[in-house]
Amino acid sequence: MNDIDAPLPPDALARRLTEVYDLVGPLYRRAQRGVEQGLDGDGLSVGVRAVLTMLRRGGPMTVPQMGRAQAISRQFVQRMVNDAAAQDLVESTPNPAHRRSSLIRLTARGRDTIDAVLDREHRLLREVGSDLTDADVTTCLRVLDAMLTALDHVADA
Repeated sequence: MNDIDAPLPPDALARRLTEVYDLVGPLYRRAQRGVEQGLDGDGLSVGVRAVLTMLRRGGPMTVPQMGRAQAISRQFVQRMVNDAAAQDLVESTPNPAHRRSSLIRLTARGRDTIDAVLDREHRLLREVGSDLTDADVTTCLRVLDAMLTALDHVADA
């Protein structure tokens, strides 16, 4: 194993991870602005888009489940669900596991809408770094997941 493959000592790792945070912040803000600009024609907010994406990928969920998955308040998720329901993108269905917490699921219109958004994003992301490998992306995801896990206590506070 050469030096580049050896685990970093804690202080060096902390400095390198700060570099990741320095890039993730602007990346997130630019991506969010791009999503908002792309969604304007669809009449979707970033929050509604996030709800639709979660339901598209994970199937029907309760509002509390969505809040936990995104580390955001149940109240905010409920507002986004209400906005999506007003546009006939989602609907509430009885939850066999818990009578007081309905399942939220995509309507056919919601599925078509989020599929169109994801297709548009896919086309844009095809332009990113043609020299990136699957190993590069896997490593990036591993680092981001470790950073997110290290902040679990913050989300719970």
